[in-house]
Order: sequence, then structure tokens, then C-alpha cells
Amino acid sequence: MSSTRDTRPAPDDVRVDHVPDLPLLGRLNAHGFRLLMAADAVVIIGALVLPMAVYVLTGQLRNPWPLSYYVVGYLIALVLHFVSFYFSGLYEREQRLGSRPVLPRIVSMAIGAMLLVALVQFATQINVLPRPNLAVVPILVALGLAGNRRISRAMRDRREGPPKVLLVGVPDDVNLAREHLDDVHGFAKIVGTTSNVAGLPALQQRTGATDVLVVTSRMIDDAYPEPLSTLEQLGVNVLRRISAQDTLLGLSGVREVAGLPFVVLGHSALPPSRARFKRTIELLELVVTVPVWLPVMTFIALYVLVTAGRPVLFRQRRVGMDGRPFNMVKFRTMRSDAEADGRPRLASSADHRVVPSLRWLRRTRLDELPNLWNVIRGEMSIVGPRPERPELTEQFEVVIPGYDRRHEIPPGLTGLAQVHGRYHTDPEYKLGYDLQYLVNWSPVLDLQIQLRTIWVMLTRRL
Repeated sequence: MSSTRDTRPAPDDVRVDHVPDLPLLGRLNAHGFRLLMAADAVVIIGALVLPMAVYVLTGQLRNPWPLSYYVVGYLIALVLHFVSFYFSGLYEREQRLGSRPVLPRIVSMAIGAMLLVALVQFATQINVLPRPNLAVVPILVALGLAGNRRISRAMRDRREGPPKVLLVGVPDDVNLAREHLDDVHGFAKIVGTTSNVAGLPALQQRTGATDVLVVTSRMIDDAYPEPLSTLEQLGVNVLRRISAQDTLLGLSGVREVAGLPFVVLGHSALPPSRARFKRTIELLELVVTVPVWLPVMTFIALYVLVTAGRPVLFRQRRVGMDGRPFNMVKFRTMRSDAEADGRPRLASSADHRVVPSLRWLRRTRLDELPNLWNVIRGEMSIVGPRPERPELTEQFEVVIPGYDRRHEIPPGLTGLAQVHGRYHTDPEYKLGYDLQYLVNWSPVLDLQIQLRTIWVMLTRRL
């Protein structure tokens, strides 16, 4: 089986056609390059050079370094700024409805980038930027980048026109939302209204809508997982109006659209920049911790060989990112004939198939250490939803709506469901943990999960 993704046709037989022949800018955009990056590079270089020019003209710069020294230093500072901005998600495509003020966000990013520059200067003792510049440069960078985005938005509005909106809800809610949108002249263009959630993809293709506003909150139950997944594939932003009852959930990230409160739907997966940041951190972590995990794996391999014989390793087909199957590697803890009948089954806390001498290995979850090979290959990550077998995944996708969303990132050695749940925890409850991890990912959350995993291993809690 090549994939466990849902292959059923989208509502109204809507297809997302691939367009192979893109213009140059389109191809660059598809590979993560934004024309805005070039404009930002000019701003950053200007912000670095301008204060230094003031020092030179006012005679405050004593014993200057050779010009090549400053050129190399500025290039390093430029790269560090872009690394910080990219991994912070600054170059992800921004939705137009409900966008937040950009200046406060860029200010924090610029300060973080300059702290990174200062850290490199301190570590290398190469002080290309005088200390007063470290305070001035972030201000200039933030103002310049915010100006670039203001110009970019104006150009996009002129090129694409106002956002084209579909209103979804009962007539009273639709009329109220229409009044609010009409009060803001030129803010958005309403291209259709409907109370038929299932027909949204077809209506979107007929109208060319760029955004969908669900103004009757309860209708979202009929839209998940379809047609929300189809709309997301079509590149349509979906926002849901917040009701008074929704405030009891403690929602964060509420957006304002024409005076009405909305929350963005359908964006549970990590954006590409954050996914690459996560991957970079995990590879660095593997390199740094080689002296720890390599000897432990060697000892466990010898122990399994002596106490249980061959094979030492156990390979099993699992479902990975985007539903692609892969061979997951573990230390063998069960008898060789554990599934002689050919029927896959979930492990239990007191599984009789486990070899007695290897039960501790399973309880401490050290049997999963060979998963690190899958992490190196890019098939798994250190933290993420645990991968399931294709046969079980097929069953879960039938009975648990939205189960395939956990495949939007590589599966992990450990995850939020593993540190809070047990082996016997119901898959639907585990899915709740997995989706919560997707929408709340951060390096700090990964660190917390890894520390809790160590505690789970030490206490042998299953």
C-alpha cells in the first residue's frame, strides 16, 4: 500500500490541479524565496552601514579595521538576521483577513537577531559593530522591514483587489456579518453566501473566493474534516466567528475582521519555516548527544542478543508524514511469533507476547532508541505523533474524523500523547494530544516533552 491518506473524492468532485509551468518568481516562491527577501536585505545592510558611517563622519571611529574585515562582518550579521527571521516565520505567506499588526512582531525578531549577532561577536571577539550600534540597528531594521511589508501589501491589494469572501451561516448571522463588512469600504468583496457547508468547495471554484468566514459557529461541526481539508488544499483561508460560548475554551490567537472576532481554522500543521527549524534543532541535538545514546544502544543490542537471541532489531511498516509508509526500527521485545496469525493488534500494558527478560526494556521505552536511525533519515522526528501501522491507521481513519491530520508532520520517538497517556489510551484521546502538539509547537514544548519522557522512562509508567 503506497499511502493511507483518504483517497475519497472531495465534495462536488473538486480537484486541485498541479500547475507545472510556473514563471521564474513562481518557481523561486515554491522553493521558499520571496522577492521581499531582497528588499529586506537592502534594509538590513543599510541599517548596519548607516550608524557606522555616522561614526566615520563624526570622527568617533578610532583605529578602524581594514574594509574587508567590515564587509565579512556585515555579511555574517546579514546571514544571522535572515536565519532568525526565516525560522521565526517572517517569510510565510500572510493571510489578508484578520492579519495582525506587523511592527511589534518584527521588533521582537530584530532584537532577537541582534542578540544573536552580539553573541557571535562575544564568542569570536570580532567586534565589527560598536556597542551603541547594537541598540540602534534593531530599530532601523524593524522600521525598514515594516515599511517593506506595508509597500508589499499595497502592491498585492492593487494586483489582486480586495479579498473575495464567502459568508457561511444562517441568514441572521450572514446579514450581521455583511453589515460589518460593508461598513469598511473596500475592505473585502462578498462574492457569495451559503448555509450549505458541504457545497463550499464547488461554490469557491465558481466564485473564486479567497476567504471563507463561518459566521454561525455550530456549523463548523459539519465542516470537519471535510470540506475544511479540501479548502485548505485549494489555498483558501477559513475563519470561524467566535461566539460567547467559545470564550469558555480560553481561545488565544483571536483575529479581528471588520469588528467581528474570528479564529483561523485548518492551519494545524507547522509552516515550512518552523518545520525546518524543528528539523535543524533535532539534528543538532543528535550530534551533541552521540556520546550518550550510542554506547547505550550498543549495550542494549548486546543484551538483547544474549538474552533473547536473534534478531536483535525489529522492523515494522509504519505510516509517516503525508501518509507515506516506512520501515521503523526498534529493539525486539516480543516473541518472534507474536503475530503468527497475521492479525495486527495494539500492544497492552501486560502483553503476554513480550519476552520476560525484555519487559523492562519495553517499560523504560529504551526499545525505541533505534528509531534514531529513522530520525537521521528524515522519516521520523524526535518529538511528534507516534507512528501507527497502516492496517490500524486505516481503521482509525474510518471511525475517528480528522485522524489523518496527525500525519502532517513526521512521526516522533515520543510525543505529547506518550507522556500524558498510556499504551492502552484510546486512539481518539491520543489524537487530541497530537493535534494540540501541532498547533502549539515550540522548541520549549519539545524540551518539556523530552524531559517528561525521561521521567516516564525512569518510573516505567506505561
